[in-house]
Amino acid sequence: MLVKNEMLSAISTTLILVFMPSLLILLVNCNEVGLNLNTPIYSRHDFPPHFVFGAGTSAYQVEGAAAEDGRTPSIWDTIAHTEISTGTGDKACDQYHKYKEDVQLMTETGLDAYRFSISWSRLIPNGRGPVNPQGLQYYNNLINELISHGIEPHVTLFHYDLPQALEDEYGGWLSRKILKDFTAYADVCFREFGDRVAHWTTINEANIFALGGYGNGTVPPKRCSAPFGVDCIGGNSTIEPYVVAHNILLAHASVARLYKRKYQLKGMECLMVSFRSMPRVCKDYWSISRQTMEILLFTFMRMARKHHATFH
Repeated sequence: MLVKNEMLSAISTTLILVFMPSLLILLVNCNEVGLNLNTPIYSRHDFPPHFVFGAGTSAYQVEGAAAEDGRTPSIWDTIAHTEISTGTGDKACDQYHKYKEDVQLMTETGLDAYRFSISWSRLIPNGRGPVNPQGLQYYNNLINELISHGIEPHVTLFHYDLPQALEDEYGGWLSRKILKDFTAYADVCFREFGDRVAHWTTINEANIFALGGYGNGTVPPKRCSAPFGVDCIGGNSTIEPYVVAHNILLAHASVARLYKRKYQLKGMECLMVSFRSMPRVCKDYWSISRQTMEILLFTFMRMARKHHATFH
């Protein structure tokens, strides 16, 4: 796969690279790291032998078919249909119906891996209980299609789209009840897809979900309070992000325990929780990225510890 100079300019000099086996996603600004855009051509030979080229999406942003085949609303659907939203994922990219075309495009692009998320409310419409056979069939079809084209599937369990039923029942990630339901959901996913999926992420960008969803109201469920957020639908920005951060770590730990006990020896290689970090700095971006991640993890852990010390 070759990338020409004029194509790099056309995408505002931003590269999205996926490095395996740890699935470290880097957002690198070419000008800031000193990448020479005058180089006429790039190829795979310019990257390490085990470098994996991939792309990533979230279910609500690409699947569409929001009310089809048994899927129920998530908190993202709810927020997207309010007056403060600029659009919905009701149709989105329509990957639910066009996944074969999408995989063909990935093949033509030369991708080695595809990271996608599962819509919890499509697979288990009520958040717990019976599995939706049509949702299960869709994800089996997508995974099989990827593998048949030599593309490795990477699955995210949660990308901001908690079933609205659980949000209404007990407040979602604000309640410890989420631990049991999230672990049961993960168990279903591991059981049904683990024979073909080796790489898993429990929660996408945990820091963004805790702070954006419950601090400044930038992502679902848009809970916040003044002066930290605008257009809030309720919440307390001085408390709730810490509660959610704590519950996220407990949920990840619960799923990790399940993973090690039942599935790790069955071919599943990697389980992680992801955090978002976009250092905008100097040429030594590997060192800076590592330092930034250490600071980010330290801050997130302090949030969880503060909640634990304050409320227990």
